[in-house]
Amino acid sequence: MKSEYYKDLKIHNSLSGKKDFFVPIDNNNVGMYVCGPTVYNNAHLGNCRTFISFDLIYRYLSHLGYKVRYVRNLTDVGHLENEDGSGEDKVAKKARLENIEPMEIVQKYTLDFHNILKKLNTIPPNIEPTASGHIIEQIDSIKQIIDAGYGYEKNGSVYFDILKFNESNTYGKLSGRKIEDMMNQSRVLDGASDKKNPQDFALWKKAEKNHIMFWNSPWGKGFPGWHLECTSMSKKYLGDFFDIHGGGLDLKFPHHDCEIAQSEAIDGSNPAKYWMHTNMLTLNGKKMSKSIDNFILPNEVFSGDNKILSKAFNPNVVKFFIYQAHYRSVLDLSNDALLASEKGFNKLISGYNLISKLASNEKKSDFDVGLWVTNCYSKMNDDFNTPMLIAEMFDCIRFINSVNIKSKNLNNSDKEKLSEVFNNFLFNVLGFNLEDTNQTRNDSSVELIKLLIKLRNQARVNKNFELSDQIRNDLLELGIKLNDDKNDSSYNLI
Repeated sequence: MKSEYYKDLKIHNSLSGKKDFFVPIDNNNVGMYVCGPTVYNNAHLGNCRTFISFDLIYRYLSHLGYKVRYVRNLTDVGHLENEDGSGEDKVAKKARLENIEPMEIVQKYTLDFHNILKKLNTIPPNIEPTASGHIIEQIDSIKQIIDAGYGYEKNGSVYFDILKFNESNTYGKLSGRKIEDMMNQSRVLDGASDKKNPQDFALWKKAEKNHIMFWNSPWGKGFPGWHLECTSMSKKYLGDFFDIHGGGLDLKFPHHDCEIAQSEAIDGSNPAKYWMHTNMLTLNGKKMSKSIDNFILPNEVFSGDNKILSKAFNPNVVKFFIYQAHYRSVLDLSNDALLASEKGFNKLISGYNLISKLASNEKKSDFDVGLWVTNCYSKMNDDFNTPMLIAEMFDCIRFINSVNIKSKNLNNSDKEKLSEVFNNFLFNVLGFNLEDTNQTRNDSSVELIKLLIKLRNQARVNKNFELSDQIRNDLLELGIKLNDDKNDSSYNLI
């Protein structure tokens, strides 16, 4: 059964350039394809932002009552080093450098990718196909593109003819790039390539003698092009036209533009109704990238074993940090940002834990819970606006703390509703995991605060006002405000 809020969901569609109401192709069923990693190295935290964001989207669509088929591929062949489709296969190169088989590289880094996403408490996709496992489908796609007149073979490789395609179609629908500008910016190849034009991209690449990963095809031994795999696998598992196609902003061109061109060449239609793109995660104000040695791996954040951060940070805190910016906004990772996120996350969870301990009655509450719930959904329905949702949750936390401190009224049914909605958003939608060891440390922190208050009370009795003030001020720096009465002190998080 779908939630009453499902009709209000809007998604920023990269194809239209605006927020569109989300209306699935098949009423209650949603097909979502997300471009997964090329498994030739450890995924850095910037890569993980995309998959955390789409995990949230998957969770929220499911929460609204949709049955979602979530497909996320693994690229294990065909992704060459350079944007123009030249250079060495990334997996094969890594295998050569580590002196092991390419599929050993694939297995090693696929396991690492899965372990990281498990620590971040993301839900695995319903289907996770690999490029090497769908060679037959990709060969079939190439045949259809050639038959349509948009593919050509040269010396054992097959290329997509962009200029021919552009005669009756438009290449660059997502990125907005014009073929004329691309031609002016392209270098002259002087016969160094088999391509008719520098803009053409490979559908199938001939395997040279020293290339390990290759398959038989009508054009000889070779391997599929990177762009082709997503077209073939999305069609296989979601059909020719599905609801959502997602990935990082860096995939908009050329990868997704090429996917659209391939799909239109095969069956005349754009493969997805909504195209969604996550923005990048920067590190200390610079692009996070291994090529410029400015990156941090998730396990380095979780363990504290790095030269960038002052301490270890729990996966919950990392997710909370990511959710404090909209998925389409640039987000900068720094030590101060993670420290602030840790403080905010602990405050949020402490407030949630306090709900069950609040006294309740039948009187009218001083807080309009119904309006608050509507506001929470309206923020998520505004293109999955997690920072605004978190702001709404903190507004409620302030009320919860005031009920605890000043004994304001909380109606029984309101208390139940607060607990239910908080539980849904914290765990079912945002995907936090309080079974983690950090929550044990958080519970211990409560006891430590109580111990410091006890020591401070004793200092006040002994008229050691210097120590008393120091404890109060140090706690305030940590976001813990003490409220003194004659003989004792209570506290609340600010």
